[in-house]
Amino acid sequence: MSDWKSELDAIIGARHGGQVDHVLGLLQKLDARFPHVPEIAYQLAWTSEVLDRAAEAVPHYERAIALGLAPNELAGALLGLGSTLRHTGQFARSAEVLRSGQTQFPDNREFDVFLALTLHEQGNHAEATQLLLLALADTSEDPGITAYQRSIRHEANRL
Repeated sequence: MSDWKSELDAIIGARHGGQVDHVLGLLQKLDARFPHVPEIAYQLAWTSEVLDRAAEAVPHYERAIALGLAPNELAGALLGLGSTLRHTGQFARSAEVLRSGQTQFPDNREFDVFLALTLHEQGNHAEATQLLLLALADTSEDPGITAYQRSIRHEANRL
């Protein structure tokens, strides 16, 4: 196991233990030593977001994505970047990143939900509602939703 991997695992373990405040500094120090490791940049982004430092998270997400992440982490980084861009008022970029996530990960319906939030912010209420209704119809196991799934899809497509 790489030196950075065992250190990163220990830091993430501390974060899961609720010790978020000092974790950011530890990640920054690890990143300074291993600046080309996408997993570290991704964890820096995620931790910055948890600490309500969205603007600081954006470049870490972008670097993690550019350096190359495994598919599962890439999906999380794209979703995090898209959501963070929305929180910082960068709606066009948010939509672009989330649509890219939809294309790369068509089975990950969370992209639809977060894109709907961005579209709503942009005033595209019909498209936002359509995405949410289709995601609901496609993923819900609620008996009432499944009973009306066809009607929900019909209404969504009328928007």
